[in-house]
Amino acid sequence: MKNILKFALLAFIMLYDFTAFAQPGDDDGGGGVEDVDPQPAPINSKLILLLVVGLIFAYYSFKKNRKHV
Repeated sequence: MKNILKFALLAFIMLYDFTAFAQPGDDDGGGGVEDVDPQPAPINSKLILLLVVGLIFAYYSFKKNRKHV
């Protein structure tokens, strides 16, 4: 019984997330309140920094989880 309750709660939370962030449909064919879409955010300005931080984190995790023989 506990497993079914946990599964139902997890399914509800995951499915609620989709509906909470969904964009509403437009019935009139217009763009909603604003007719212009905002410019997309650039993602390429910090990719090198993200790569360096990821490599440092990977090195730290491998070093931490390495078994000493």
